[in-house]
Amino acid sequence: MTDNAKLPGWITEHIALYEKDPDAGHMWDSSALGGPGVLHTLLLTTTGAKSGQPRVLPLIYGKRGDDVVIIASKGGAPSHPAWFVNLEANPACRVQVARDVFDATARLAEGEERAQLWEMMVGVYPPYTAYQNATSRKIPVVVLERS
Repeated sequence: MTDNAKLPGWITEHIALYEKDPDAGHMWDSSALGGPGVLHTLLLTTTGAKSGQPRVLPLIYGKRGDDVVIIASKGGAPSHPAWFVNLEANPACRVQVARDVFDATARLAEGEERAQLWEMMVGVYPPYTAYQNATSRKIPVVVLERS
């Protein structure tokens, strides 16, 4: 488990639902935050870069073959999300997609691969375009490869 005391209530509720009922937690209604409606989500467990403790977050994802793709948007904030910083420090992670739980290694998509995966993910969640326009940083596209 992880310390969720600093997370917003809707995120801790999503994690709790996912852990209790992975099929229900897998689906998330993004419309309240400007998204297109119900989307698939995963649970990503990283190791805290400073704390060394497990950190769990639900994230929107896409699939490419056996790989899972996530976007480090942080809603267009000027800094990277903590989970991305954690993966930079330690790319080993655990992923849960509905009832499928597996270890993975994270890597940054670059160049043409990044461009293709970015477009795929904008198709999944169109607000990513607005998030990129809101920040000067190049939002990372992360590929999670099964270990």
